[in-house]
Amino acid sequence: MTTIPRIISVDDHVVEPPDLWTSRLPAKYQDRCPRIERDTAEFNFEGGVFSYEKGVEGGEMCDWWMYDDLVYPFPKLSAAAGFDQLDVVPVTFDDILPASWKQKERLAAMDENHVDVSICFPNVLPRFCGQAFLERDDKELALLCIQAYNDWMIDEWCAGDGTGRLIPLTLIPLWDPVAAAVEVHRCADKGSFAVAFSENPYPLGLPSIHDRGRFWDPFFRACEETDTIVNMHIGSSSKMPSTSPDAPFSVSSTLTFSNAMGSMCDYILSGMFVRFPKLKIAYAEGQVGWMPYVIERMDKIWEERGDASFGIDLPDAPSSYIPGHIWGCIFDDEIGLRNRDIIGMDQICFEVDFPHADTTYPHTLEVATRICTNAGLDDGEIYKLIRGNAIEAFGLHRFGITS
Repeated sequence: MTTIPRIISVDDHVVEPPDLWTSRLPAKYQDRCPRIERDTAEFNFEGGVFSYEKGVEGGEMCDWWMYDDLVYPFPKLSAAAGFDQLDVVPVTFDDILPASWKQKERLAAMDENHVDVSICFPNVLPRFCGQAFLERDDKELALLCIQAYNDWMIDEWCAGDGTGRLIPLTLIPLWDPVAAAVEVHRCADKGSFAVAFSENPYPLGLPSIHDRGRFWDPFFRACEETDTIVNMHIGSSSKMPSTSPDAPFSVSSTLTFSNAMGSMCDYILSGMFVRFPKLKIAYAEGQVGWMPYVIERMDKIWEERGDASFGIDLPDAPSSYIPGHIWGCIFDDEIGLRNRDIIGMDQICFEVDFPHADTTYPHTLEVATRICTNAGLDDGEIYKLIRGNAIEAFGLHRFGITS
């Protein structure tokens, strides 16, 4: 019988408390910093783009995040745990599970779900890597908001009873890689060694990973210096894949892995791991079933066309840069596990995605047992997937987690 150890989930989310910023920023920012306002809403999702309207007569009640010129709604899909029906509609804090944003209830939900340790991305207001702060004109206020979030993450969400169970993951000022490096070092000094970043910064209006001016080098150097892992969640480029403007949400949801696929090619083929041989990255919610062919294809191009005309300048085969550098994260990917020998069993982590729509809560133990059994994992491989790889990738020994 398959035995699943207590789970380390490398991709969960925390809904930002309503007073996270109003209770921490100076009084002069109270009418501009992120805060909640309740009003009606109407949602639409078309062509991979989510749109919404506030104050619609006959609309559904919604808690809206107000931040400077930003008006952003709270969608159910961001806190879907506990709902019977998963649809693209608005919600309020009164509607969602308290475990979505309260530490005591989160720890209880983790215990109920066979989860020992959780690493939480941001959720509604910042989005997955702090895009909301990038998009605001007032970068002084934006930086204060990022620092307030990071301090809350380290000093409150992951402190007290959460110590050693809730692992901090922080944000950076995406618009300034030097300031980002400073924030990486500041957070590392406070005990945080995981940071959220965009799977592809180019759609955000920023230089790409291939930038010839090496725009991102100060940030990646700081991550390497502090042994901070760079975490990229699907959708952190602010664009979900779709095929046409009238394609339903199911198409976009099926294709989510393609963002991670393109990003992995960027990091390997740009020579990022040649310049930063100790850099570590992880793809949250990207799954891994797609990796075997992409690995084969990159190696084939390198072998047959590895010259300047194809923009490849790697001393070793692309596949050689995956071990110790790139981790894929799964919640229900039997195909990926069946191909673990190609991907590398040491490079696959497990996630619960609580409280998002894809979460396996409260049946995560059943899901983990099923996929591990069906894929034929032995006890050693199960341990790596469920705990060991996360301990290695995220350096969890620094939190007293060694086995």
